[in-house]
Amino acid sequence: MNIDKLKAQLTIDEGRKKRIYVDTMNKITAGVGRNLTDRDFSDDEIDLMLTNDIELVERQLDIELPWWRSMNEARQTVLANMAFNMGIAGLLKFKNTLAAMLGGRYDDAAKGMLDSLWSRQVGARAQRLAAIMRTGEFP
Repeated sequence: MNIDKLKAQLTIDEGRKKRIYVDTMNKITAGVGRNLTDRDFSDDEIDLMLTNDIELVERQLDIELPWWRSMNEARQTVLANMAFNMGIAGLLKFKNTLAAMLGGRYDDAAKGMLDSLWSRQVGARAQRLAAIMRTGEFP
């Protein structure tokens, strides 16, 4: 079978959607007719989406906070985790916390993280990330 020809046919017949939609059978669908109502993602698909999402977060951090890469690896993951969770726009609202990070005042940054609506919303996640920010070490 010619996979490329089948892909071309399916793309014509199913369409190619970058957003989730409800199809004519009332099924949640995405991509080229991918039935999300009845079919799970494979681990490989989940890993690919996660990798793509992390790469996007890194690009956004490079643009908006170019100094983030000067922090050690553990602290970089904290910023990436926060940006992943609330989006880069949400992270950028942490002006005092980000200023503390930039200035190397990691205790102040951790306090700022914990003294936020985000912290109350995510609970243990904020506690864990604040501890990493404070110490610069993975648990």
